[in-house]
Amino acid sequence: MFSMPGKQAVTLTPRAVSQIARLMARDKAAGLRLGIKKGGCAGMEYTMEFAAEAGPMDEVVEQDGARVLIAPMAQMFLFGTEIDYETGLLESGFRFNNPNVAEACGCGESIKFKDMPA
Repeated sequence: MFSMPGKQAVTLTPRAVSQIARLMARDKAAGLRLGIKKGGCAGMEYTMEFAAEAGPMDEVVEQDGARVLIAPMAQMFLFGTEIDYETGLLESGFRFNNPNVAEACGCGESIKFKDMPA
């Protein structure tokens, strides 16, 4: 929907590919669906869920056995995002390096997107 020929909507680091492929195999999922929803102190939050199949309007990104499905309403907000997986002493999780984000709350759970030109 919002893709550019020859360019994936999102890119995955090797750590993200490994974790997504592992989770897909564990849960026998067709992919990991990414979306956005209203919420949090900055206004929007990322959503992630396992998907049994790709929806007809999902943007599908496949890389080395990992499959990410981007929900239609999230595509324009996630375009150009790099997804990483970080493991730390106290927490582990996916990190979104998104060039479309204007600001994030202090806890890092919610985001505000840049205004789109009219």
